[in-house]
Amino acid sequence: MSIYKRITVDEATTALIWKIEESLEALENGIELTDYCRERYDGMKSLIHRKGFMSIRHLLKVFGYSDFDLSYDEKGKPHLKDGKHISITHSFEFTAVIVSNKKVGIDIEKQREKIKLIAPKFTPIEEYKALGDGEDLIRKLTIVWGAKESLYKLYGKKGLLFLHDIFVEDFNIPDQKTTARVTHDQKITYYTLNFMEFENFTCVYALAHD
Repeated sequence: MSIYKRITVDEATTALIWKIEESLEALENGIELTDYCRERYDGMKSLIHRKGFMSIRHLLKVFGYSDFDLSYDEKGKPHLKDGKHISITHSFEFTAVIVSNKKVGIDIEKQREKIKLIAPKFTPIEEYKALGDGEDLIRKLTIVWGAKESLYKLYGKKGLLFLHDIFVEDFNIPDQKTTARVTHDQKITYYTLNFMEFENFTCVYALAHD
């Protein structure tokens, strides 16, 4: 078992990405779960979800944590007991965990054609006409979706609307970064976004401005 990618964002922030290639039995080996997570795990019917859940526990071990260092609030947002901030994501054969002293969010998405169908629900689609209707459009929309997902996770509040409350500044894909703002309860907060692409997947992580 090994890490697919390690990202050192800054001295206080690291992200780890895992590519799931192991059997479920191999992933279960050496992992102990809390009663809460054991119940969640036992209720999972999908093999890929079970593998993702266990691979995340291996990523926690790389950070020096176990399942017992993790708790979840009523919204399902994970928290570390030592006070550091954490965010977790899973998409098909990839999982990722980011840990920081700052508020963080991370998301991995598979680049798929259907993103064009759901795009009007999370971004003004007319702004993307110059990209045409092909791969460039799918890539950019996937980044925007991942950005908004990562910010939603970071923010940790239900009721946040992707289309109206989260604004991602326009960007060029080769730059691999942009900024965003979230408006909620008449308060505006600003965030830094970084993204990367690999094997037809997109990973986006968000950090709160200092």
